[in-house]
Amino acid sequence: MEVFNLPQTTKVGRVVPKNAFDSYATAKQRKLFTDRVQRITWTHKLSPGTTNLESKEIKEIQVFKVELKSQETIDPLLAIIDRAIPYNIIFIVTYTSNMYLSTSVKHPHPVNEDNTVVDWTFKTDWFVSEENRYTMVLKKSLDSVYLDFCIQLSGRPELAKKSLLEFVEQSRLIDSLTKEVSQLKAAIANCKQFNQKVELNVKLMKVESQLYSVLNGRKVY
Repeated sequence: MEVFNLPQTTKVGRVVPKNAFDSYATAKQRKLFTDRVQRITWTHKLSPGTTNLESKEIKEIQVFKVELKSQETIDPLLAIIDRAIPYNIIFIVTYTSNMYLSTSVKHPHPVNEDNTVVDWTFKTDWFVSEENRYTMVLKKSLDSVYLDFCIQLSGRPELAKKSLLEFVEQSRLIDSLTKEVSQLKAAIANCKQFNQKVELNVKLMKVESQLYSVLNGRKVY
């Protein structure tokens, strides 16, 4: 199944042993790899040498296809693979004709050079593979290609920023404010005292205003 129609020069097609990540996983996590994952394939490598695109922050983009034994989200296992490999990875997680996509922005561990630290993960819900609407257009630079892909997975193309770091920070802020709005609404619904409910409503309006500003590309003070 070809998902992104990438050029032949980027193709790898190498099966990655599941036990390759044993040193990064606990005994329970190693069992999950065995129980849930059918096969891991390194399908493509996007680099200056395979794409003729320049790179700055993003040196390489790897594409991994992860075939499952049952339709279950395996984000904790993807995080283990991410920690073990220093390059940005685009995961194509499949079960029969269904799939979801995931990628994590990360940086080198400040102390342990054999690990990376995940800053933020962009992912889709499960969808039928034939309905895939996500693309990888190899233009400008690897940085541009990866940023564009993260924007697609975020579902917020209007929030594109000049740098990947800014986009991650913006996504993190949106997530935090959205959770706070939900918590305040729940607190208001359960509040019995009038004065406390008024205070909560005032706070809710402030947080909703902040969220609206971020969603519209304005600075939050």
